[in-house]
Amino acid sequence: MHILMVGAENDRLPNCKVGGVADVIRDIPYALNELGLNTSVIVPDYGQESLNREFVADIAVPFRQHLETASLWLVERHGGVSQYVVSHSLFSENGGKIYSDDGAHRPFATDATKFAFFSAVVCEIIEHHLIKGIDVIHLHDWHAAGVAVLAKFSPRFVHLKTLKLVYTVHNLALQGIRPFNHDDSSLEAWFPTLNYDGHLICDHRHPHCYNPMRSALVLCDVIHVVSPTYKLEVQESSRPDEGFFGGEGLEHDMHQAAEQGRLFGILNGCDYSHNQKKSSSYEEYLNEAENCLFKWMSKSFQLETKHYIAHQRINSWRNSPPKPLITSIGRITSQKVLLLIQKSNNGIVLDDLAIKAAEYNSNIIILGSGDSYIESKFMQVMARRENVLFLNGYDTLLGDELYPLGDLFLMPSSFEPCGISQMLSMRAGQPCLVHGVGGLKDTVVHNESGFIFNGNSLPEQVNALLETFDDAINLLCNSPEQYKKISSNSYEQRFEWHQIAQQYLEKLYQV
Repeated sequence: MHILMVGAENDRLPNCKVGGVADVIRDIPYALNELGLNTSVIVPDYGQESLNREFVADIAVPFRQHLETASLWLVERHGGVSQYVVSHSLFSENGGKIYSDDGAHRPFATDATKFAFFSAVVCEIIEHHLIKGIDVIHLHDWHAAGVAVLAKFSPRFVHLKTLKLVYTVHNLALQGIRPFNHDDSSLEAWFPTLNYDGHLICDHRHPHCYNPMRSALVLCDVIHVVSPTYKLEVQESSRPDEGFFGGEGLEHDMHQAAEQGRLFGILNGCDYSHNQKKSSSYEEYLNEAENCLFKWMSKSFQLETKHYIAHQRINSWRNSPPKPLITSIGRITSQKVLLLIQKSNNGIVLDDLAIKAAEYNSNIIILGSGDSYIESKFMQVMARRENVLFLNGYDTLLGDELYPLGDLFLMPSSFEPCGISQMLSMRAGQPCLVHGVGGLKDTVVHNESGFIFNGNSLPEQVNALLETFDDAINLLCNSPEQYKKISSNSYEQRFEWHQIAQQYLEKLYQV
């Protein structure tokens, strides 16, 4: 069996990662190959100069009333796994960045055009057998959903219609919605002769708009979400006022897919092949953090306050002995930290956590970037609380070294389809404090391999977070043997890719 993976990100390639989907597309092909499956992966070429390209073919693609030419390159072949990229100026015009930000007035406009064209190129590649012997096409997130739309509605693609389509939702919050027409970034602008059924592919809340995510949910043979618990959550309506995030407007389609036996919840896996021993000391980590701060500072002509305060904090911590360390790594977005920015008598909830940590003579390090408003809130907490260090940026080494260095990992996501950070933390023997949602609920066992809090409203969730944090840090500081057992249990948990691949084969790919 030959699987073609189609997505926007692939961490097997340089500078081709933003989120967790890149880790999945990097790892799962090789786990599938161990089961005897051949896998090809195709992503856009964002202009990575270090790729070792082998030319395969030029492809003529009807798009926006023109005949565009894209190029297919083989960039790596290892065993039964082949890595491809597609080159065109649309993919590389953003200075190597994968995604663009068009603002609130025209969301997804640039990216939707880019990925619509990418989908059209992939369809032509499949139809003309430029990648041979494909049995299953596995699409990832809204960026690849156009393949399903063209397979269904375009008469150009005869062979494509005979292949099984599998669709994985990694981030239901981003759906790529654009108008059907009257805009240069719209379905009819991209494919003016396409005879489509708008009822099947429109957005429920904005019927005049095309929803790529919904299109793939309706048109693909199999739908996969990335944890068993998330499979249940996406069939319910989101209730943000209560702190619950479910189907995000697509719950009806998810429920219908479940009733039809097309919806499966399978966790992502984690790589356990490398040594997990602590590789840096507390002092060495502070030195590395300082180096990263200097690198981030050098990108601007003016010194940013957030970096200045962080540097001052590093210098002050150097003069005191190491303390128990609470860590958090991830994108600074509402999904990840909505609970931390709720107002409290001390400022925001992150202030409350810092005050509680100070009572136990503990420090907090947060690493990440994202929403500028939330970043400013975190910076203000750092300014108020001497035991908080907010490193507002990202560096792979800085993240990797923080997992084994920390004592308690904080992941209070409001929703988490699967999550990778908690797996990486557990892999390093750092127990996690998580919200009992999605893949977090499926990977952490309360008081055995970590700590879980719940709540039926935002206030309840905040209170439960604070109480569970108090319990966890109390164990860490006052019951070291009990905490060591939880840490050991955390370290021993395994979410192996070869087990995940077996589920892919049995539930997603059987033709």
